Amino acid sequence: MPPADGAAVVRCSWATREPAIFYHDTEWGVPQHDDCMLFELLTLEGAQAGLSWDTILKKRDGYRAAFEQFDPAIVARFDAGRVAALVANPGIVRHRGKIASTISNAAAFLRVQGEYESFASYLWRFVNGAPVVTRRPQKEVLPARTSLSDTISADLRARGFTFVGSTIVYAFLQATGVVDDHYATCFRARRRVD
Repeated sequence: MPPADGAAVVRCSWATREPAIFYHDTEWGVPQHDDCMLFELLTLEGAQAGLSWDTILKKRDGYRAAFEQFDPAIVARFDAGRVAALVANPGIVRHRGKIASTISNAAAFLRVQGEYESFASYLWRFVNGAPVVTRRPQKEVLPARTSLSDTISADLRARGFTFVGSTIVYAFLQATGVVDDHYATCFRARRRVD
């Protein structure tokens, strides 16, 4: 949360209105190790493709309800009837390809859990368990992808995941705190890195 000392709050330049401000202040860049939350963020980042992040954040509760709180074991069993209901659900982005991707990604997610005990163990091994912390000046544009996101994207695709291009994966890494990209001037940049 913002500092309580009465000083002006400086945030990363993309966090200009709700719900992005709350998301930025409480979640973005915080190391995440909970598998259901990792599946949620991977799904939401894929759903965002071609849309604004504000649109997805406003539909987040709808996504949680529609996808059983992002329990991959349940989502992986969704059938054609469930897909038809989701396509008609105004609480989510009703893109048949993105919905199908979430279901097939749930199955791939379970396979990764089986191999690595948890998706978090799989993901964090790419950075030896420690977040990649950057502190760029506010005027510098954050990258859309990096060699890290290229590597993870390729590995996810090889494991059967979809909607996991390098740009989507980089946003996922930022969301989950694998990469902490808060600008140097942002009040969140001064917090202790977990």
